[in-house]
Amino acid sequence: MASTEFGRVVRRWRDRVRPEAAGLPAGGQRRAAGLRREELAMLAGISVDYVTRLEQGRATHPSEQVVEALGRALRLSAAEREHLFHVAGLVPPGQGTVPAYITPSVHRMLDRLTGTPVAVSDASWTLLLANPLYTALMGERHGRERSGARRAFLGSGGRVRHTSRSQLAMETAVVSDLRAAAVRYPADQRLRQQIAELRAHSERFAELWDSGAVGRHEASRKTIDHPQVGAVTLDCDVLSVAGCDLRIMIYTAEPGSPDAERLELLAVLGSQTLTPG
Repeated sequence: MASTEFGRVVRRWRDRVRPEAAGLPAGGQRRAAGLRREELAMLAGISVDYVTRLEQGRATHPSEQVVEALGRALRLSAAEREHLFHVAGLVPPGQGTVPAYITPSVHRMLDRLTGTPVAVSDASWTLLLANPLYTALMGERHGRERSGARRAFLGSGGRVRHTSRSQLAMETAVVSDLRAAAVRYPADQRLRQQIAELRAHSERFAELWDSGAVGRHEASRKTIDHPQVGAVTLDCDVLSVAGCDLRIMIYTAEPGSPDAERLELLAVLGSQTLTPG
């Protein structure tokens, strides 16, 4: 019964979210005004098949991470998010754990920055939400690859070029953020497990962690090697949201520059990918 009710709730709330309100193109033939399953799956970072099985009651016991991701994609209020956890048979995360709730004001900000690559991460640098242009720029990230710390120390590398100096600065800032998050959120088991995994499998992380290295994210210029539009050099700024410990990463180009033109081209290519033919 609980799994069936969870599916009904997800379907009902999916139907009320207009695609343009979620930062998606609204074109094409639609039987209903709300999100398609594939759109919800893309926004939540899970498979379409899993969304289908959840809605049909064929998948039971969704994880806390899945429920949290669906809540963000569905633009739920704090009370609705709590209800979604309850119908999933889970206790909503409480104090002492890394906040993953994105406020309506942050959602609205992302909606207005359609021509700017923007991503929102939590205090442990786990990707919570990215707008379509950010995804087009950096590529899709699913599962464990949504962890920026894991990508930095255990991943195969992304599209951003790094010098040895910029690599060290980035790694030091990530380690510092994880150390601070561990102090602020002592009850977060997932964060503790992530730190233990990084210390066990990355000599570089263990060295920086044990040395007490301290750093912070500074405004910088980054070059992204994109497989379709080539190298794009953009200004990167990291903003913090007071009261909810979110990190917002924003990439911008100088107006009228070749990089701005490449970003505009990427926006067109990305919308063509997202809009069904």
